[in-house]
Amino acid sequence: MRVTAYRSRTAYGGFTLVELLVVIAIIGILIALLLPAVQAAREAARRSQCTNNLKQLGLAHHNYHDTNKVFVYRKGGTGYVSGQCNTGNANRRSGFVSILPYMEQTALYDQIMAGDGTVAPEGPCGWSGWSVWDDAPDMLLCPSDGSLPALSTSPNGMHNYAFCVGDQVNSNRDDQSVRGIFSYRLGTKIADILDGTSNTIMMSERLKAEFHQGSVAAASVEHVIGAAFAVGGVTTSPNVCYTVTDGKYYTAGTGVRGEFGGNWTDGQPENIAFNTVLPPNAPSCGDDSDGNDMTNIVIPPASRHPGGANCLLADGSVRFVSETIDTGDLSVAQPSSGASRYGIWGALGSKAGGEPISDF
Repeated sequence: MRVTAYRSRTAYGGFTLVELLVVIAIIGILIALLLPAVQAAREAARRSQCTNNLKQLGLAHHNYHDTNKVFVYRKGGTGYVSGQCNTGNANRRSGFVSILPYMEQTALYDQIMAGDGTVAPEGPCGWSGWSVWDDAPDMLLCPSDGSLPALSTSPNGMHNYAFCVGDQVNSNRDDQSVRGIFSYRLGTKIADILDGTSNTIMMSERLKAEFHQGSVAAASVEHVIGAAFAVGGVTTSPNVCYTVTDGKYYTAGTGVRGEFGGNWTDGQPENIAFNTVLPPNAPSCGDDSDGNDMTNIVIPPASRHPGGANCLLADGSVRFVSETIDTGDLSVAQPSSGASRYGIWGALGSKAGGEPISDF
């Protein structure tokens, strides 16, 4: 009888190299799909926090109005002895200080109003460092705006929110007849907002910066940060600001100064204000020779939220305004009265322009 022998075979489990590579590739694809979703979710949360900050500021403004029958000014305060910042704040104390009690910051407000023995009551020059106010309230920071640009110097209290001076470029530093809600030493009443509180912007956001750069190198400073100076023609043709940018960065040789967000207590426009002329995230520019305390300046909102910026309306609501909002004719000057020349965006900045505003 023939006997057939069979060789015993042992079965081994596991992945082949090809199978392992396929699994790794699938995991890589899933991670690639997941990361943008996680980043989008994080930005949505940051944007929600920013929106909430603006709503809280709107509530503070209205509570201030209920008490004082007028909204706070953008810039005001006390005089001072020239060159001696400890003697007063040079009428440059920002409106943020006045609404502190309505932001649950009464203790800080009381400290500022009292002075400290070496500094006069109501605080020193708004641009001056002072231990009492060097740290701004957290409510004034938008979490979407990360760290300062590498070229920034040490600031005296950072913030991301700006007061609207309206749809004008000229004389918005010390003028009391600005077309927006916030001006120099003069408050606006709700009754003065003839265009309606739901059609008029109070505040928006802007990216913080604090540097004195001078001429910049190519692709070194984004045009959403800082402001170009010595740009002629801004009052008669605001679109000249586009001539100093390549679409993302200020062009080489442009003089740029970063002021916004560096001193929350200083009421100069380039520090705490914006106007509704160029759309959100457009370049900022002014005609001052060195960018210091500019009188005529185009300073739009700016944010890290994709596609636009959050804006607080005078009725207390917050709307997201797109970069593509209608801005009318940016090649002309804005008259001191009448309808805005700058489209829906300009109309939202004017408090009494008489413009009909469709949805935006």
